Amino acid sequence: MTSWVDFWNRDTAIYVSERHKMLHYRGVAKDIAGLIEDEDSVVLDHGSGEATSAGLVAARCAKLYLCDAAPNTRDKIAAQFRDEPKIVAVAPDDLDGLEAASCDLIVANSVLQYLDEATLDISLAQWKRLLKPTGRLVLADVIPPDVSPLTDAQALIGFAVQGGFLAAALAGLVRTFFSDYRKLRGELGFSTHTEAEISSRLERHGFSVRRLERNIGHNPARMSFEARLASGA
Repeated sequence: MTSWVDFWNRDTAIYVSERHKMLHYRGVAKDIAGLIEDEDSVVLDHGSGEATSAGLVAARCAKLYLCDAAPNTRDKIAAQFRDEPKIVAVAPDDLDGLEAASCDLIVANSVLQYLDEATLDISLAQWKRLLKPTGRLVLADVIPPDVSPLTDAQALIGFAVQGGFLAAALAGLVRTFFSDYRKLRGELGFSTHTEAEISSRLERHGFSVRRLERNIGHNPARMSFEARLASGA
């Protein structure tokens, strides 16, 4: 295992059951769909994962790019949505070929923790290039430094109780504890950010920023931010 891409390119124990995976992606899709302001919008979901409920997002916009670095994940996206012309699976390198100022909404959900500072800056520059002057960038599921794995476990258990997969969640937490995910967090790095740090970094890249009232997804201890191009940026 040499990178986070390698980890996500294979089957993982992150989702404790198929029901967990389904409810996770459905919840995220509903949250993203709720951010879309116009049916003519072009949306980029960067770090989309399998995005099994992406049809809910596509129904609200004109075009949806699902971008993921893992080739196996892109293959699954392409196969699932082959009959949905609005949805296109792309690799991060493909974004360089997209027209500048072509996206109304860019969402990077549960992505920042896997990016080091240099890669984050490169990504912000890329997202800025792709945004329309009136577009929005949403960075979601950002992990503050004071949020522990125990807090995440509690959020999962609450989600599991609500979603009806508690037994699978408890077993999954045990599997995760003994899995290579914890080891990889130490070896490859796992980035956390304060609200002030995110705001400062976005402002340096020419964005105005505000924290959203609720996070995308099921974990209220994590943060979501909406950034817009500042005047003159």
